[in-house]
Amino acid sequence: MGPKSRPPPAPPPPLRILMLHGYTQSPALFRAKTRALAKALAKPYPALRLSYPAGPHRLSPADFPGSSSSSSFSSNNNNNPNSPVGGEEEQENEAPEAYGWWKRKDSLVPDGPGKPALTEVVYSGLESGLGRIAACIKAEGPFDGVIGFSQGAAAAAMVASLLEGRVREGAFRAAAEEGGMPFPECFRGGVDGFVQGPLKFAVCYGGFRAPGGLYAGFYEPGIRTRVLHVLGQVDVVVDEVRGMQLVGVCEGGEGRVVVHPGGHFVPSQKPWLDAVVGFVKQCMEGEGKKEEEEEEDERVEDMDVPF
Repeated sequence: MGPKSRPPPAPPPPLRILMLHGYTQSPALFRAKTRALAKALAKPYPALRLSYPAGPHRLSPADFPGSSSSSSFSSNNNNNPNSPVGGEEEQENEAPEAYGWWKRKDSLVPDGPGKPALTEVVYSGLESGLGRIAACIKAEGPFDGVIGFSQGAAAAAMVASLLEGRVREGAFRAAAEEGGMPFPECFRGGVDGFVQGPLKFAVCYGGFRAPGGLYAGFYEPGIRTRVLHVLGQVDVVVDEVRGMQLVGVCEGGEGRVVVHPGGHFVPSQKPWLDAVVGFVKQCMEGEGKKEEEEEEDERVEDMDVPF
């Protein structure tokens, strides 16, 4: 008798990822910008499912500084997270399809007699932005991970943090006692009290940390979910200082940084696609042996060089 044939390998598990667009983008535009990434992920995960919700704040051309027309507005892909994201959810039909997860408002607050005023940053509409994401999780989740760009990357880190369960809920409770925002009610649900369990991974392209003590609950203690940070070497929208501020509040963050030689965009070249796909596979397949994990971290760190 000949040798018995081996059974075919088990198909890879389905991979569900929440995709969060950048400021001034739309789900359709972000889908186009991440088409190469989606193809790369679909090779090891044929059952890939990507969900692209839209931010709740519909933008008009006037909301983007330096834009004088719809065409110039829609062609500008800098997705400046410092721009004031104004406008209402309902706009005229001819307005460009561009959205934000919140709008930034800066105000000067006194810092005592004889001292210069301090700038306080508030993300107005953040609650509705998180509410839109929570609704997507309830309708289309649960998700294995989240991928975001620019403002969407900042939101992705927030989502990863919020889904860390009781520890994060306690962090928000402590932060609220110091004037921070409370835990968002929209992220409560039927999975141990939350909309879903913790994510396996997050990928942040050009992400940043929400500044100030108001948002301390997201970052103190550090985000435990494994987060890969993809930064542009010549990014002038989210510069290195701001990008590294988010890295610094993620546990093990400095070992999970990939730097590409471009600016503020999602790179589609093979080296950076491979880095993201390798990171996702590592997170989905489990930690494995400690030695293997350390070797993988070293391979990711090798990407943090100017090419």
